[in-house]
Amino acid sequence: MARDVGGVGFNRPVLTVATVNVNGIRAAYKRGMAAWVEARRPDVLLLQEVRAPDESVGEFFPAHEWDLAHAECEVKGRSGVAIASRLPMRAIRIGLDQGVPGNTGRWVEADLELPDGGDLTVISTYIHSGTIGTPSMEEKYGFLELVTARLAELRTTGRHVVLAGDVNIAHQNIDIKNWKGNLKAAGFLPEERAYLDRWFDAGWVDLGRRLGGDGPGPYTWWSWRGQAFDNDSGWRIDYQVASPSLAERALKAEVDRAPTYAERFSDHAPLVVTYDL
Repeated sequence: MARDVGGVGFNRPVLTVATVNVNGIRAAYKRGMAAWVEARRPDVLLLQEVRAPDESVGEFFPAHEWDLAHAECEVKGRSGVAIASRLPMRAIRIGLDQGVPGNTGRWVEADLELPDGGDLTVISTYIHSGTIGTPSMEEKYGFLELVTARLAELRTTGRHVVLAGDVNIAHQNIDIKNWKGNLKAAGFLPEERAYLDRWFDAGWVDLGRRLGGDGPGPYTWWSWRGQAFDNDSGWRIDYQVASPSLAERALKAEVDRAPTYAERFSDHAPLVVTYDL
């Protein structure tokens, strides 16, 4: 895992963790995702909205190259999260309160074995988008409560932990192009944004913001419709949220925005963080 980390100025052993909502893994590969994976070569790849059964996901990540953990949604063709790792997995944990139908296919954790023998806990999550005035909004708040409680548990372990994925919340005005027009929209409601405040106030670090500059953006999602992508009218809703100890090891965060609309393999762009591990 010795790679040039660019601005650091020299080669050193590093670990790259990438997260991306693929908007259907089979569709993403048809649109060219394989070329991005081959060019970027992440050590750990966290996926959301996989929308495929276990056997189909395994076809994209052969066992001789990847360890794989996948949380399939109980509703066919919906949600689904996965972790594909070139590092061996020591343990896998799936789900937060799987008894709630809307919560399946939204959370998977894996403990990875680092080259020095240490551990890294990685989480791929896909939080509900929510629609105001419908049960899906209450499901979103309920799931956010579960995530907040799980993060509190993980903070007590002292481990290196990164939660990554499509959180479906833009935290600040600089995280959404048209923030004035979305003040009453799901994904930018004060009640939703307050959950991110709670995480960050508890010591978790938003690496996309810490390493991504003062904004606006860089955005990670743009609608397929209209000129949103070409005008960079996006939302920053994909995160890598690290424990304090891991955040100190983070060197660089990059959004792999496609050069053109036609070259996109998803309506989300990958967020890639390089760690000194």
